[in-house]
Amino acid sequence: MSNRKEPEKGETMAIALEYNKDEMVAPKVVATGRGYIAGKIMELAREYNIPVEKDPVLAEALGQLDLGQEIPPELYQVVAEVLVFIMEVDRQHGKGAR
Repeated sequence: MSNRKEPEKGETMAIALEYNKDEMVAPKVVATGRGYIAGKIMELAREYNIPVEKDPVLAEALGQLDLGQEIPPELYQVVAEVLVFIMEVDRQHGKGAR
């Protein structure tokens, strides 16, 4: 039996990933939330100028993972595309790679 609540239709979901290419094999989930908590995750992302990618299907897939869990190989391609997006945004704003 899972403790995961089924999302309500139209409910916002947010997932935060951490990735350090020198220390990790793959990005890992560091925060997840729906509704109010998702809003707080998004608020913190804006506050710290962290780029956000809106992809409900990816969020739902990542939301099935446990906190601290690395993403599985079947999600590498799509998450890599998000990381490329983030690096491009950083480059455009004069920031170095994270």
